[in-house]
Amino acid sequence: MKKLLPLLLLAMSASSIAADNFDATAEKIKTALQAEIRTESETDRDKNRKALQTLEFFGLRDDMKVIELVPGGGWYTKVLAPVVSEKGEYYAAIGTGRITDLTEKSGFEKIKIVAQDAKIYRKEGERFYSLEADSLGVKDLDIVFTFRNYHNFSEEGRRKMNMLAFEALKSGGIYAVVDHTARHMEQQTPANRRRIDPVLAIKEIQEAGFELVDYSDLHYRADDELRYEVGVKSVSGNTDRWTIKFRKPN
Repeated sequence: MKKLLPLLLLAMSASSIAADNFDATAEKIKTALQAEIRTESETDRDKNRKALQTLEFFGLRDDMKVIELVPGGGWYTKVLAPVVSEKGEYYAAIGTGRITDLTEKSGFEKIKIVAQDAKIYRKEGERFYSLEADSLGVKDLDIVFTFRNYHNFSEEGRRKMNMLAFEALKSGGIYAVVDHTARHMEQQTPANRRRIDPVLAIKEIQEAGFELVDYSDLHYRADDELRYEVGVKSVSGNTDRWTIKFRKPN
């Protein structure tokens, strides 16, 4: 017992330090969520997207080097970039056209857009996007984020994105993926499009070399029957989403 006690105290101390580290990050996340630059349509999503809890689950800290893939209109960009601006680094890659103007706004000047030669396109007759890129143009990242984008790509495109993420992360780095849930093994149809099977995603991401770390039910929605496309009025803004954390092995 005498030998065990110091180990327990050490573990408790490490846990306390980790909590303190996130406390500082959490305050910065809260500040970013309250910033005037965010539009009403963006703040309307806060309750549903639960940015604070989601970023805590993925292990974000304000001194990390992170990248956001396919940032879309910048909902998460406006949260992530300010949080890491002082001590860390924020990068964006692939489909960054809609956040270009944001880099000129006060407080967002440190945003770095990389892999600008990456191409997203649909092959003739295809429903899903292909992706061409040699690299993300940055290495030793702590976290690669992609929110509700995985479903947009063909299998080839998804595997390319997973490979790019793996190569850009440092050993032990985190691949943070969130997307709209599809039923396991259900055929994709116009009715259920913009959803993807989480089991399929786990399989593909593990095949890229990642380890499955954990999942969260933060975005579980019992009233989403997984029957409809995510823009349908009955589920829009309230879709069931899987939230899964992967790690690049040491």
